[in-house]
Amino acid sequence: MSESRRGLVHVYTGDGKGKTCAALGMALRAAGHGWRTYVGQFMKGQDYGELKAAQMLDGLLTIEQYGKPTFVHVGQVTPEDVQMVNEGLALVLGALQSGEYQMVVLDEINVALYFGLLAARDVLSVIDAKPEGVELVLTGRRVPEEILARADYVTVMQEVRHPYQHGVLARKGVEF
Repeated sequence: MSESRRGLVHVYTGDGKGKTCAALGMALRAAGHGWRTYVGQFMKGQDYGELKAAQMLDGLLTIEQYGKPTFVHVGQVTPEDVQMVNEGLALVLGALQSGEYQMVVLDEINVALYFGLLAARDVLSVIDAKPEGVELVLTGRRVPEEILARADYVTVMQEVRHPYQHGVLARKGVEF
């Protein structure tokens, strides 16, 4: 396999905005080369703009959500949240090993780990199962050290300023 199709592990983490956007940017770039990308969104069930955009990419971008249409808060995790994340991880593993996708994104998987919905060993087993030619992208704040140690790329988004600090709520087309 050529070095350009080796398939590496990417992590986007940190407290700044842009982790999911970076992963979706990679998926858009991949689509431009005819690659198919599967995005599993953990702890998300809201109507984000990327869901509509994926429909416009003619099967090159598939997004599935494994969460309720509300936010999950630390200390308020339900058995349903745990079940949805675990079922989602199984679906992501199936997509990863299907041979249909050249890129697989586990969006907000690091947050699911931080909230205790999964164990790091579960995500490490997905990394271990990654076929050689597939790019694997993990996003979310507070990534465990053992995941960082396995990544080929690590990018930390640092918040310097955010309009939310001044009362500006999430805006359609920008934050969702």
